[in-house]
Amino acid sequence: MSSSLAGKQDWSAFSLLHQHRASLVREHGPSSDSCQITSTEVLEAIENVMQDIVTSLARNEAPVLILENRSDWGNIQFTESIGLQMISHCTTRKIRSDCPKSAPKFALILKILSMIYRMVQNNTYATKRDIYYTDPQLFGNQSIVDNIVNDISCMLKIPRRSLHIMSTTKGCIAGNLSYTEEDGTKVNCTCSATAVSVPSNVQGIRNAKFILIVEKDATFQRLLDDDFCNKLSPCIMITGKGVPDLNTRLLVRKLWDTFQTPIFTLMDADPHGIEIMCIYKYGSLSMSFEAHRLTIPAIRWLGLLPSDVERLNIRKDALIPLTKRDQNKLDSMQKRPYVACQPQWKKEMEIMAASKMKAEIQALTSLSSDYLSRVYLPNKLRFGGWI
Repeated sequence: MSSSLAGKQDWSAFSLLHQHRASLVREHGPSSDSCQITSTEVLEAIENVMQDIVTSLARNEAPVLILENRSDWGNIQFTESIGLQMISHCTTRKIRSDCPKSAPKFALILKILSMIYRMVQNNTYATKRDIYYTDPQLFGNQSIVDNIVNDISCMLKIPRRSLHIMSTTKGCIAGNLSYTEEDGTKVNCTCSATAVSVPSNVQGIRNAKFILIVEKDATFQRLLDDDFCNKLSPCIMITGKGVPDLNTRLLVRKLWDTFQTPIFTLMDADPHGIEIMCIYKYGSLSMSFEAHRLTIPAIRWLGLLPSDVERLNIRKDALIPLTKRDQNKLDSMQKRPYVACQPQWKKEMEIMAASKMKAEIQALTSLSSDYLSRVYLPNKLRFGGWI
């Protein structure tokens, strides 16, 4: 195919995506940065909780904290413009101070609330891991702290960063991007031959054009080695190294808010990869109360599609049989509310279910060692092979 024709195909595919993207921008509402919460508001919210406790004690009543059930699908509604979002009047659970089963959690919530209050007052920050290590014996394990922090954020209706709790970053970014960190440090990802850790907070982002989210670090590093970002420049690559941490999701959303640039995902053709893509696109059950700050419904599934596995005639010995756990996850995902509005996704899942096979991105190396960066991705991006 001639370069001129390829250029026409390229423009046509991206122009259609940009038209759809513009409609989503209109529907999606305010950006994730448009609703800043002041320190005074955070302090007042915590003081209101404490005031309710004091009032209960004054009445000789056992204080109770009411938490929304974050992990109940019955409390979730789905909209194409936002994703999975907690409903306004959801079911709740009571954490009682006079019940032996819930009293320890009641005490830990107050402990962490007091730590947050001091941090906000002093304008200092901590990670959830920092909080855990202030008293590991008291908290027991890291997951207890993680869940309580999310419960507090949900209860107060305040995002974690406004609570002065930062997330530990595991994601990486590379490509045609420069930004200024909160402390004024200038970072130019273009000048680095290796990836840069996803920052916890950025200001002054510029130069973003097109973004590829890569599921696994191994694939991300291989594309870096193949100089993919320069070959398809301008391009930004991001990986959350599996299930994305909060900082990675916030950065992707920040890039979307800033540029509304095309965003694609490159995932394994298996139920786990599809679920990770859904977290970026529509959010997760446990963080549905922050969906409007984290989700990007405009994200597109570039690959690896189950239909690609059939179309490219990838050798059977490069594929992996679905486990019982895979099949259960696939069945569960086909019932998710967002699949109903994604008939192409449903078709891809049906192809996977029928074949009873899954494929990692590395399966493309059975065609040639550099097939992913030399053939698969350039052709997909040029001719619109995404859903």
